[in-house]
Amino acid sequence: MSKVIGGRYEILSELGSGGMQHVFRAHDLLRGVDVALKTPQAGQLLKKFANSATISARINHHNVAKTLDYFEEDAAPYLAEELIEGGTLDEACLSPAGFVDPHTGARLFRLLAKGLAASHHAGVVHRDLKPSNIVVSGGYNLSSVKITDFGIATLTEEVFEEEIVERGDITKTTSGTVKGALPYMAPEMMFRKKGDYVGREADVWSLGAVMFHMLTGVLPFDEGLIVPANVKTGARAPWPVFMTNDLQFSSLARSLQELVEASLQYDAAKRPTADDLMRACNELMYYNGTWITGKVSNMPGSTIGFIFGADGKMAFFHRDSTYGPRKPGVGDKVLYSCSDGTPHQRAFPLIVCK
Repeated sequence: MSKVIGGRYEILSELGSGGMQHVFRAHDLLRGVDVALKTPQAGQLLKKFANSATISARINHHNVAKTLDYFEEDAAPYLAEELIEGGTLDEACLSPAGFVDPHTGARLFRLLAKGLAASHHAGVVHRDLKPSNIVVSGGYNLSSVKITDFGIATLTEEVFEEEIVERGDITKTTSGTVKGALPYMAPEMMFRKKGDYVGREADVWSLGAVMFHMLTGVLPFDEGLIVPANVKTGARAPWPVFMTNDLQFSSLARSLQELVEASLQYDAAKRPTADDLMRACNELMYYNGTWITGKVSNMPGSTIGFIFGADGKMAFFHRDSTYGPRKPGVGDKVLYSCSDGTPHQRAFPLIVCK
């Protein structure tokens, strides 16, 4: 017989267990839908979990996972959150080629900025935005993009605070939770003193760091305990040449780079707001078609070829429509979007998969 929590949530399976929480797939017997049921791991500050759950319930936006319920059973707190069928952001966007094309990047940037703007308008700051806290359905097509774990982020912040008290400096941490957050952590969070308030500007930095990672496939300031030193000295990874060496993609790629650069300014006061980023993304011109996987089946010339797609159709492509450091060859697996054409669809853009 399966376990029922709170008189209504039937545990179906465990979805994951990280440094801060256990996450279960549960069926809400009252509403007849599956939810993500979360509870802090042993040793976490349960009062903070309750407070943050109440705060996160203020946000109502389609790019933020909705907090549905909070309750306690046997002295343990539980948070029921909207269940998103899919995977994490890095699984969806980095698995195919290791980076996203500018068109997908522009769409992703806009959706995340919208979610953050909504949370900031509700008076909620995440403070732990990273790819594992962004859930995507539809894979590279980004059918749904939702920021999650607002209800757990305050717990994470408390871990940061404990590290400061214990070590006097978060950059000397031994905590796996903190190390995992460092690549996306704003300097005012990283170098703060006990009791310092960290506001919404930190979320903008984290969004910039996430987008740098998605656009390049590289963490902006490396990972682990080298990150604070690199952030302090401004030793950031360079933009890859392939982003701007093709006229078909360079204009949009440069616009995205400018938004990321603005978000990663060390001085928090100089960063744009999430609203600013959302408005800037609204002005970008980008292709928003469906992406398909396929295999290059034939190249009758040095610059043109044909793809047999997973949809069972052939698509014509020109090598100049390829984004990234590699051009496709016969037998290569590719990811592409396509438009109507005669006698075959036209693939644009396309990227060569890993």
